[in-house]
Amino acid sequence: MGEVLFEEAVPGGATWSHVVKRGTALRLTDVNGGANAGAIFYNAANFSERFNLPDTLKAQHIARLTEGFVLYSDMGRILCSVTRDTLGWHDPLGGCANRALVAEKYGEGNYQTLHNGCYKDALTSFLLEIAKYGMSPRDMCAVVNFFSKVAVDEAGAMSFVSGHSKAGSAVELRAEMNTLVVVNTCQHPLDPNPVYDPKPVRLAVIKAPPAAYDDPCRLSRAENGRGFTLTERYFL
Repeated sequence: MGEVLFEEAVPGGATWSHVVKRGTALRLTDVNGGANAGAIFYNAANFSERFNLPDTLKAQHIARLTEGFVLYSDMGRILCSVTRDTLGWHDPLGGCANRALVAEKYGEGNYQTLHNGCYKDALTSFLLEIAKYGMSPRDMCAVVNFFSKVAVDEAGAMSFVSGHSKAGSAVELRAEMNTLVVVNTCQHPLDPNPVYDPKPVRLAVIKAPPAAYDDPCRLSRAENGRGFTLTERYFL
């Protein structure tokens, strides 16, 4: 357990961003159970380099994220590694909801009527947050939904697994590069709950030493060894 540098609570339906520096990690904790923490990732020094979902899945022969796996950029480098996970399954497939989907599922919950309790959608929230860094909708990248599980049957149909994450479930992402991480706590787009009820998440930035040569994330797949080498050369 690394030294906590700072900790912050993110309410349900809110958005948070921070450049998680190399030498630190981001710990996400599901406070009450049933949370969804959608996240997108960028090289903080060059936003045109960002999380690449297809490469992350095919290079590691996976369809989920958990401890021992990494998040690749579109340059073949590693943005973050999953170094600790109490849950075992985080969804990289489901994407995020837009305004139309939220209105269809939950009804119209505009600010004029509900004020700060208005219904928010993850896509708009992500776009507003990355605009603070000079990015536009064309810069939006694939989303990882931490604390959510989506099952895929033999026919390819996707279904949301309700009750997957319990209170206190946690996952840690070690930054292998200085990584802009944007987190949004809106509900998963496949969540069948007919009520708008996003759950809070607690975030902490902690100290984390760089990956050693016997690091499990480096050794879990042959491609990861090459990814770490390419990332380390970037900082020489």
